[in-house]
Amino acid sequence: MKLIDRYILKSLVGPFFFAFLTIIFVLILQFFANFADRFIGKGIDIGSLLELILLQSAWMVGLAAPMAVLIAVVMTFGSMTMTSEMTVFRASGISLYRLMVPVLIAGFVLSLVVERFNNVFLPQANYHARSLMTDIAKAKPTFGITENAFSPLVDGYSIMVRSADERSGSIGDVIIYDTTRPDFRSTITAKNGRIGFSSDGRYLVMTLFDGQINEVKVPGGNLYRKMSFERHRFVFESTGFGFTRSTEGRARSGGHELSASELLAVARDYRQQVAVAERKISMPIDMLEQAISVIAPGNAVNYPDVRGSGNARAAVAVAGFIDRQLGVVQSELRTIDMNQMLYNRYMAEYHKKYSLAFACLVFVLVGAPLGVIARKGGFGIGAVFSLVFFVLYWVIMITGEKIAERGIMEPWAAIWMADALIGLIGIYLTVSLTSAVFRSNR
Repeated sequence: MKLIDRYILKSLVGPFFFAFLTIIFVLILQFFANFADRFIGKGIDIGSLLELILLQSAWMVGLAAPMAVLIAVVMTFGSMTMTSEMTVFRASGISLYRLMVPVLIAGFVLSLVVERFNNVFLPQANYHARSLMTDIAKAKPTFGITENAFSPLVDGYSIMVRSADERSGSIGDVIIYDTTRPDFRSTITAKNGRIGFSSDGRYLVMTLFDGQINEVKVPGGNLYRKMSFERHRFVFESTGFGFTRSTEGRARSGGHELSASELLAVARDYRQQVAVAERKISMPIDMLEQAISVIAPGNAVNYPDVRGSGNARAAVAVAGFIDRQLGVVQSELRTIDMNQMLYNRYMAEYHKKYSLAFACLVFVLVGAPLGVIARKGGFGIGAVFSLVFFVLYWVIMITGEKIAERGIMEPWAAIWMADALIGLIGIYLTVSLTSAVFRSNR
C-alpha cells in the first residue's frame, strides 16, 4: 500500500503547483489591472512596485491553496478513473476510503502550513502592504480619492467625490466633512472643483466651484450657519505628499493586520467593556425603581431635590431624575451594542484564520468523489468543479461573517458553517459513491 500511497501523492504534486501558480497569477493580474493606471507616472520606482505586488499576493495564498487542492484532487482521481486505475484498485479490494487516506494526510499537513502562514506571515504582509499603499497615495492627491466613497486624504477632513480625473485633477459632485474645529462641524458641498499642488509644491490646493458651507455648533446644535459660494479654496500643507517611504510607525488596524492571538486579545477587551457597561446599567435601573416609588402618594421622598416638597413638585423633580437615568441607560445600551458588534467582528476574523486553512482538508473530502464521478482528469473539469464549490464556500463564509457580526449566531458557529457544510457534502458523496460500487458488485 505504501507504493500506492506514494503514487497518489506524486500524482497530486504537479497538478497542485500548476493550479496554485495559475490562480496566483490570475489574481495578481486582476490586482495590477485595477491599479496599474494609478501607479504609472507617479514617481514610483520599479522596486517599490514589485514589493507592493509581492505583499499584495500574500492574501491570495490563503485563497489559492484550498482551490488548488480541490483542482489537484479532482484531476488526480479523475485521471485514475479515466485510465481504469480506479477499476483495478477496486478489483484488488482497495476501497475509495483507503485511497483517500494519503490525500487526507497531505491535506491536513497543508492546512497546518496555511494556518501558520495566516497567523505569522500574512498579518505582517498586510501591514506593510497598507503602509506602502498609503505612501503611494501621497504621490498624487487624486490617487487617495476613491469615487463614491469617503477618503481621509487630509487629516480632519472626509472627502467624497462622484467623479475624479487623475490627469487633470478635476473632481465632481464634492462632499466634505470638516472636523478640524472642536466647537463646529462643517459640511461643504460643491458641483465641481480641482485639486493639485501649488507651483512651488509646498501646498495642496483644492478649489471648489458653485457650492455651500453648512456649519453647526457642537454640542447642542444651537447655532447654525449656511453660506453659498461661487468659488472657495482650501489650502493645506503638502508635507507628507509626494512618494516617500514611511518609517513603518503606523499602528495596526483591522483584523487583517493582526494574528490570531492579537485578535483574541482585542476581542476579550471588547467583551470586558460589554460586561462593564452591563454592570453600569444595573445601577440606574435600581435608582429608577426607587424614584418611581417616590411619586406614589403616601411614600416618603428620599431625594434631596424633592425633600419637603409637595407631591406635585416631587413628581416633577423625580420625573426629571428618571429622564436623566434613562439617558444613562440608553447611552450604556449603545455602548454594549457597539462593543458586542466589534467583539463579534474580531472573533469572526479569529475563527476565519483557522477555518480557511482547514478548507484544504475539507476540499479533499469533496474532490476525491467528484474526480471519480467526473471520470476525467483534465485541468478544465477540475477548475470548473473547484470554482463552483469555492464560490459556494465563499458565499457561505461571507454570509457567516455578516450573521456573526449582527449577533444572530455565535462567531465560531457562523464561520465554521462553510467548512461543515462542504465537508458534509464531501462525506455524503464519498459514502454514496462507495455504496453504489458495492451494490454494483453484487
